[in-house]
Amino acid sequence: MSDTSATGLLPALEEEIRTTVGVRLFTVLAWLPERRVLHRVHSSHPGPYPVGGEKSVEVSGGWLEQCIARQLPYLGADRAAVREVFADHRTIDELGCGAVVNIPVVEGGRTLGMLNVLDAEGSYDDESVRALAALASRAVPDLRAATARADRTGR
Repeated sequence: MSDTSATGLLPALEEEIRTTVGVRLFTVLAWLPERRVLHRVHSSHPGPYPVGGEKSVEVSGGWLEQCIARQLPYLGADRAAVREVFADHRTIDELGCGAVVNIPVVEGGRTLGMLNVLDAEGSYDDESVRALAALASRAVPDLRAATARADRTGR
């Protein structure tokens, strides 16, 4: 597990998610709207998904509209849904993941970032989404710090 969070709370959040809904791959990404990128601030798998790495928003336009603009979770319950939305679906599959839940982290109407929770195909459902959404606010301090740092440094 790798973490450069300001508060150090993200590893505890990862453990809580592991015990409540289960997770194989967990990342937390800060949304940097001026650059239209998601900047990774926490990763359970720093080899393929290092902290500091960035994902441009070349994913499905529908995903961007749903998760970033409308601030709604995304549930991809099977491998087909993961393949449809994520360019790195091969890496995701190699890690044994075939289901994903993306939970926007929002403060004061602003999308600060995203919780990305992945596990085996069929692991998640609407109940999982609700449980994860209830935990999302715990990432606010770290994502607030990451976006403020990006505002100061341009990265």
